[in-house]
Amino acid sequence: MKILLTGGLGYIGSHTAVELINSGYDVVIVDDLSNSKIEVLDAINEITGVKPKFYQIDVCDKQELVKVFEENSNIFAVIHFAGFKAVGESVKQPLKYYRNNMDSTFTLLEVMEKFNVNNFIFSSSATVYAVSEVMPIDESFPLGASNPYGRTKLFNENVLIDYQKANPDFNVILLRYFNPIGAHESGLLGEDPNGIPNNLMPYICKVAVGELDHLNIFGNDYKTKDGTGVRDYIHVVDLAVGHVKALDKLVNNKNYGLGIFNLGTGIGYSVLDIVNTFNKVNSNLVKYEFAERRPGDIDKMYASPKKAEEELGFKATRNLEDMCKSSYEYQKNHKEKK
Repeated sequence: MKILLTGGLGYIGSHTAVELINSGYDVVIVDDLSNSKIEVLDAINEITGVKPKFYQIDVCDKQELVKVFEENSNIFAVIHFAGFKAVGESVKQPLKYYRNNMDSTFTLLEVMEKFNVNNFIFSSSATVYAVSEVMPIDESFPLGASNPYGRTKLFNENVLIDYQKANPDFNVILLRYFNPIGAHESGLLGEDPNGIPNNLMPYICKVAVGELDHLNIFGNDYKTKDGTGVRDYIHVVDLAVGHVKALDKLVNNKNYGLGIFNLGTGIGYSVLDIVNTFNKVNSNLVKYEFAERRPGDIDKMYASPKKAEEELGFKATRNLEDMCKSSYEYQKNHKEKK
């Protein structure tokens, strides 16, 4: 069964490609390499023994996307990862984010309609939720993204919900990720952002291998057990398995309709939990300093994963030590290859 992944050479997309191939699916990847690397294709091949068909195109380019569908008949589903994803950059360049992240979805839906492809899994985010004092967050919680990146995810969700209502044969699953970290156990796939990392774990890893001097922890006066912000961190391989479970649901339910699921662990880890666990399993490599809070950061946010477990049969199985150890192994391997 043929599955198209947009942004399939990115961090989450590449891990999902591996899990799909290992589950017997035929994967086709579209990626413009704006925030990914072609070497990832070889890593997927080395891990699985299969090199997916790959197209270097922008999903917003309708003419090129049509060619992909023409050359790959019988695509069963699309998993849409492609999009810009840096929150800070989205605040500085909102038009860039709205144009790309919305237009890519519009173009994809139009081409899918043309070729009668009716199964869609969307890479959404916990950023679609409004700030809440109540934890854990389940799928019924109020929505209200606080930055342009999050709003593109929320607007895309609304587009997909409306589109599904208007097209009953169309099936869509929205997957709201919490905080993916970790890397594939082979050490061949992991998170490798261009430039200075925006996210916590890649930054920790850069400090651990000596590429950055120390970690700045923004704020130590939050209303949490140790004063640092608390988030729900999920191993990226578990997250990838969640996509396979979502796809299996569509395969086994022709008239599925709409599903919305959190993908998280239900456990809140603080920034210091992450740093201390990383140093414990990897021998005290990371120095840190406290800095002022960043505007907009909240005390805590973690998921209720109950619905995904009950309806998709998905439950994260990898713990924080697994996340920290695999992240460092990938960063060490990656540095040695540079």
